Amino acid sequence: MRYWKILGLAGAAGVAATGVVIVRSERKRRAYTPDQVRDRLHSRLADQSDPETSS
Repeated sequence: MRYWKILGLAGAAGVAATGVVIVRSERKRRAYTPDQVRDRLHSRLADQSDPETSS
């Protein structure tokens, strides 16, 4: 029975750690201004090759 408790605590710690990672990435994402987001999207679009010309 003790192994189930340890397994449960390890699972809870994993869920908490995942939550921390998600919150950090969300804070980082929200730190961008709308102009920065627009510029990044335009640069990503320019980096992609046109599917019609690559075939």
